[in-house]
Amino acid sequence: MSEPAAKNHRQLTGRVVSDSMDKTVTVVVERQVMHPVIGKVVTRSKKYHAHNEGNDARKGDKVVIEECRPISKTKAWKVARVAERARPE
Repeated sequence: MSEPAAKNHRQLTGRVVSDSMDKTVTVVVERQVMHPVIGKVVTRSKKYHAHNEGNDARKGDKVVIEECRPISKTKAWKVARVAERARPE
């Protein structure tokens, strides 16, 4: 019996805005859409809670999150990788 093919999970890129929880980060994902009436490009944002197993993502980091099975009431995403580290201040 062969192994099942890996599913293509949705991936989003965003910035970590909170890392105060244990093994969880809050990621804000921004997208730009055209306003239907005004015709201007407006920015829409949404926050996701993502599972951060090794607590390696820090506030300000740019991360790629991937859809996964529900881990808790609000968590159904996990941090796939840290794309860019925040500059130390």
